[in-house]
Amino acid sequence: MSLQLTDVSKSFGRLGVLDAVSIDVPRGARLAIVGASGSGKSTLLRIIAGFERPDSGTVALDGRALAGRGADVPAHRRGIGYVAQDGALFPHLTVARNIAFGIRRRPDRARRVRDVMDIASLDPALADRYPHQLSGGQQQRVALARALALEPSVILLDEPFSALDTGLRAHTRTAMVEALDRSGVTTVLVTHDQEEALAFGHQIGVIADGRLVQSGRPSEVFDAPVDAEIAEFLGDVVMVPAEAAGEALAMCAFGCLQVRHDRSGGAPRVCAMLRPSQLRVDDAADGGNATVVGMRSAGSTAELRLRIGASQIPVEVTHRVPLHEAARFSTGSAVTVDVDGGVVLYPETALRRRTLVPEATPAG
Repeated sequence: MSLQLTDVSKSFGRLGVLDAVSIDVPRGARLAIVGASGSGKSTLLRIIAGFERPDSGTVALDGRALAGRGADVPAHRRGIGYVAQDGALFPHLTVARNIAFGIRRRPDRARRVRDVMDIASLDPALADRYPHQLSGGQQQRVALARALALEPSVILLDEPFSALDTGLRAHTRTAMVEALDRSGVTTVLVTHDQEEALAFGHQIGVIADGRLVQSGRPSEVFDAPVDAEIAEFLGDVVMVPAEAAGEALAMCAFGCLQVRHDRSGGAPRVCAMLRPSQLRVDDAADGGNATVVGMRSAGSTAELRLRIGASQIPVEVTHRVPLHEAARFSTGSAVTVDVDGGVVLYPETALRRRTLVPEATPAG
């Protein structure tokens, strides 16, 4: 079923937590809501689940009001599954009994348990194990299978991967996405991990201070953040002073670059934003346009600290290259830095909040 939130607001006493949040999640789609701690994302999930009531606005499934418009459907009657951050499995029950907990009266519960274990890519041999005998990733997939056993219209995932280590987190996320695709259930994930949100959803919503500040396809939101704060929140950025140089062009320390999105609002002074992944560093051609001012190894990569162009305010960037390529460069050498793709323009005021680039670690 499709999920609709319209102008949902919530306060706790004088503390405003959500401010007129509107979201439409199509049937079978995955929406990732990302925001910093305290931004309101978990409260939003609890309102959808029915654990909290909105002060105003509506929550609806396929147009049927669950909250608001005089409706107040209890959580257990909403047909919404919920997977908590820690999985919340019953430690004294086996995997099979955990999954079957909510469908104990169904005559086909054994078959349903087998079906959802298959959907969640859980080995049948795990059915008689207890939660403490499982890895963290397996526990989360059991929690997902338990939620799917109820055949919900919507699944809500509350930071389900945050307690897992980095490698297991990525593996578990992939397995869970595949399971959700097989089930066809509409899904909402909340997370503070930007990479996780960008990899998980058909849609992404960025929430800050209780407001949904931007939403859309992950690639679109990452490519064209509505402001510099969101750009920085979603990933590493390089921001430099810039000047308009004709239609869809900007002049900055990197030269004359295409403007792929103009978010400056017509500001007289602007800055250009690009991602470090857009930089390409080669041996100097015609004297180059940058100087290597520092280097250090970082595992399988090396960090080059580069000073770009000639300016009263030198622009420095830190750029990672594969370790085997770092041998081509040395401190003090001239290099050529090119930019793949264009830049996004923001008002120059974005530069006043931050250094021009992330602080570089001294070479060592």
